[in-house]
Amino acid sequence: MGKVSVVIPVRNGQSYVAEAVGSALAQGDCVAEVIVVDDHSSDRTVEIVSSLTEPRLRLLHTDGAGAGVSFARNLGLRHAHADWVTFLDADDRIRPDALRKLLNYPRGSDTVAIYGDYERIDAEGGIIGRRRWIRGTRRKPSGKILESLLAGNFIVNGGIMLVRRKPFAGIGGFDETLRYCEDWHAWCRLAARGAFAYRANTHVLDYRVHDNSTMMKRPHSLDDYRPALDAIFDDPAITENVPAARLLDLKDQARAHLDAYLLSQASRSRRFAEMFNGFSNVLRRDPLRLPRTLAVCGAAIAGL
Repeated sequence: MGKVSVVIPVRNGQSYVAEAVGSALAQGDCVAEVIVVDDHSSDRTVEIVSSLTEPRLRLLHTDGAGAGVSFARNLGLRHAHADWVTFLDADDRIRPDALRKLLNYPRGSDTVAIYGDYERIDAEGGIIGRRRWIRGTRRKPSGKILESLLAGNFIVNGGIMLVRRKPFAGIGGFDETLRYCEDWHAWCRLAARGAFAYRANTHVLDYRVHDNSTMMKRPHSLDDYRPALDAIFDDPAITENVPAARLLDLKDQARAHLDAYLLSQASRSRRFAEMFNGFSNVLRRDPLRLPRTLAVCGAAIAGL
């Protein structure tokens, strides 16, 4: 079955880091270690983590101020020893027994990742939205999922997934030059090397939505995500076995997926002027994809 190393990057996470660590340690003996990587916090994060007495818990530090989440994750990856690794954000939490359920899921020898689903929670930890209403009908891909993943990052949050440590380290982990969507780029590189297994109806992660999170602090635009989009579709390790014509279509789909994501974030934050501008941009640039964008945005407003 193997065991899991849980890597938790954190910077100024005093509000939630103890809960995140606790949720990882509570997974039982399937978790070999919990590695917290502090990225030069200036609040009580280090004090809080240092006060937790548990032999499976280690605290690492990045060099210098604000090395970034990808650097912190990669540092944790280099110090991990288990067969599988999961990357948990310091404001999220893993559901009880979720990692064991993923580990027990049948998989092939070429499986490099196993993933489930998430629910969104608010700052106080209460479940928000209606995602649980559709969990039984939701089907995400298993097997060779690269083309599906190129069309849009349906993984959403890497905390729902176990990745096999050696193959993931073999692709270099996360690209530290990317500020946004670095996880999508990494999952695409991994999907080019092996199979992903999706365990349906498995609530793995509580994904916290709050005003101080990276994705909610300020509005984003497609320009923020463009470096990752270009990195993915210009990376031969990802694209070499995808026909050129198919690749162009997938890039269009990925761009539309990002448009829909940006609009869904604006709708959840009630930033209506931003929503209007976003719809206008989609209508001007890609009118044929407007119905899908409207559907995704409507689902976000409905809380799905």
